[in-house]
Amino acid sequence: MIRTEEHAEDYISPPWLMPMLRGSYFIPCSIHADSNKNKCNLFCLDCAGIAFCSYCLVKHKDHRFVQIRRSSYHNVVRVNDIQKYIDIYGVQTYIINNANIMFLNERPQARVGKGVTSTCEICCRSLLDSVRFCSLGCKNGGMKRGDQSLTFSLRGKHGREYQGGSESDEATTPTKMRKTKDLNRLMSGLRSLSSGDECGFSFSPGTPPKYNHRNSSRRKGIPHRALF
Repeated sequence: MIRTEEHAEDYISPPWLMPMLRGSYFIPCSIHADSNKNKCNLFCLDCAGIAFCSYCLVKHKDHRFVQIRRSSYHNVVRVNDIQKYIDIYGVQTYIINNANIMFLNERPQARVGKGVTSTCEICCRSLLDSVRFCSLGCKNGGMKRGDQSLTFSLRGKHGREYQGGSESDEATTPTKMRKTKDLNRLMSGLRSLSSGDECGFSFSPGTPPKYNHRNSSRRKGIPHRALF
């Protein structure tokens, strides 16, 4: 199948992707070498240049940028940060420090563990779910092979769901997150109803007032005799 010009851009990487994947991160900034927290862990998508530190951020005002993080000596990016700019469908995600992340580049594995049913199509790394790639770089490698089912374009891909997991095998997807939020919202509504906040009544009967025998007055006109 020959690609047409109108669909060609759906199968190419954005111009900033490869510079971001190949960037050198967590090295001291050459401009702010004498400052604290001067590690280069930010990357500008509009400039697509080298990584920069937080002090250099003022030069990238109104630009799109992402923060690169480190996990097990590998560069990662948060899913919430990167999915705004590219389609991440097919890439394994993990939950680390309560945040969904994905790796930038491949992490080859010498051998596949027992019971593993899914591996990366590029570097053969074990995957936790039935996804195709372990990193953004590996998905890019799959696109270079000519797989036309892959794209980084967000156009027309809003209905897709990314598949992810965690180092503890706990997968989390946007659909599940939405279901959890809906369930929490429903439970919150039920609690409001049961407490009478919105409807002005309560589903549960009220607690009857305590009867104080000391303060209660006896009925007049009825004699009280001692028992024989």
